Amino acid sequence: MKKYRTVTLAVVGLFLSVSFLASPVMAAEQDGVMMKDGKMWRLQDGKEIGRMDRETTMSNGTKVMMNGKMTMKGGKEMQMQEGQTMMLDGKMMAGDKDVKMEKVGK
Repeated sequence: MKKYRTVTLAVVGLFLSVSFLASPVMAAEQDGVMMKDGKMWRLQDGKEIGRMDRETTMSNGTKVMMNGKMTMKGGKEMQMQEGQTMMLDGKMMAGDKDVKMEKVGK
């Protein structure tokens, strides 16, 4: 009986520690920039925190300018469209859906 209690407490402790670690990771996945009303906005935890005030380089090497122009690591240029969001890892989103970079701006 004592062993069962120890195992149960260990499982509960592991579950709680994993859930606390997952929160900052999920929040970081919601950081990026977004085109709204023709202006670029910064996002933190999925919420607008202010206008974009400088060029931002994403972790994949994509650079996003204050006017929404993007320059990929290879030099290809595209323009962000209304409602599109680029996360800090360089993943492009339109609403809640991933967008392939080839389709952006077309």
